[in-house]
Amino acid sequence: MAAGTGLYRTLMNRHHTPHRHEEPQYDGALIYGIHAITEAIRAGREIDKLFMQDGLRGDLVTQLKQLLKEKGILYKTVPPEKLQRLAGSKNHQGVAAFLSPVGFRKIEEVLPAIFEAGRVPLLLMLDRVTDVRNFGAIARTAECAGVDAIIIPSRGAAAINADAVKTSAGALHSLPLCREDNLKSTLDYLKDSGLRIAACTEKGSTDHYATELAGPMVIIMGSEEDGISGEYLKRADVRVKIPMRGSIGSLNVSVATGIVLFEVLRQRAAKGETE
Repeated sequence: MAAGTGLYRTLMNRHHTPHRHEEPQYDGALIYGIHAITEAIRAGREIDKLFMQDGLRGDLVTQLKQLLKEKGILYKTVPPEKLQRLAGSKNHQGVAAFLSPVGFRKIEEVLPAIFEAGRVPLLLMLDRVTDVRNFGAIARTAECAGVDAIIIPSRGAAAINADAVKTSAGALHSLPLCREDNLKSTLDYLKDSGLRIAACTEKGSTDHYATELAGPMVIIMGSEEDGISGEYLKRADVRVKIPMRGSIGSLNVSVATGIVLFEVLRQRAAKGETE
């Protein structure tokens, strides 16, 4: 049994009131069926990914879509084959969702609390990092480095599942995770709040250890395949690179994140920036 599976089942069964025409179906962190998903959302459960069959119609579907709109939950329309692969022979009714084992915060709530606690903010933003184990390893490193929060996009991010939590060594249960719909607006908000933005990219002009990384800071890391989006690079105050001496010329994103974050710690210590 995967870590947390029993917890999902216990919590969902506790909050769910069965409908006479539909028996709720659960498969670890996966739930399916319109009523089961509706009840999970109303019970306050965090939805990580939600898939809805393309062209799905009906009163219950309309009600679910309205609830999703009210809660700000995004969903992706998919062909029936996708849902069949997820739910197998179960009656999924055209809807399936993965529950998140962790809760999400809004950066507008997290950042003021950091300042009020007298800390110098250190935030980590991940752009298109979709590998679950890389994400979990990054979260573990971030927690060890004293990162105040990780910011990820609502779309195009790694699934926040039991495997991610396990790889993070539990860091995802203690480190605030902010899932934002628009990272450009988020970066603008952070800049307006007095934070500098450092993008770690092979297109960087200076080595990470030769760049000022102390003070209120946001570090942006991109995927190994696509790097950091151009719109985010435009908003960066500095673009840093990690110098390479070997022939491969690239690092795993979790390793690169660790190198940059602990350089931030080194610089902060040198300037006496401690909590």
